[in-house]
Amino acid sequence: MGNPGSRYANTRHNLGADAAVLLAERFGERLRDDTKVSASVAEIRIGDKRVVVAVPMTWMNESGKAVSSLLRRYDLPGVSSLVVLHDELDLPTGRVKVKSGGGLAGNNGLRSIHQHLGTKDFTRVRLGVDKPPGGSERGADWVLAKIPRSARVDFDIACQRAADAVELIAVGGPEHAMQKINASDQG
Repeated sequence: MGNPGSRYANTRHNLGADAAVLLAERFGERLRDDTKVSASVAEIRIGDKRVVVAVPMTWMNESGKAVSSLLRRYDLPGVSSLVVLHDELDLPTGRVKVKSGGGLAGNNGLRSIHQHLGTKDFTRVRLGVDKPPGGSERGADWVLAKIPRSARVDFDIACQRAADAVELIAVGGPEHAMQKINASDQG
């Protein structure tokens, strides 16, 4: 997930989108706009699995519209096949965790997906952005601010690990990815 437009490029809030673009590029594909689903989309193969990589062109808070359209248009097997990549304030910068189901942690993009699909039972790849230092900023201001150059390397590594997580999910399922990604010593 992320927000559209250059204003939001290179922000913490767009790390999920950055990781999705990276994943498609690993497999020699580029995301292309599909206005019928309000998302930029690429189809790749990971092992024997067809994977639709998408970044909603909607605002983060309206991601559910694009996700529900994607599931229908690309004839995906349902919510059990959905993996959402998103920024996470409750994880330290650069940390990546895989999670199945659970709470929404105040993330309005996840809330939108839940509202459109009627369930929280989808897999998430959470990219840590940490909370604002000293509580001086609101969370929204923090995630929408440009990532400083000094922190970019940590976030680039997190995007690589998030793409790794999606590959592990495709090959061995969410539990397999949780064992490999969540147990590793990161950050």
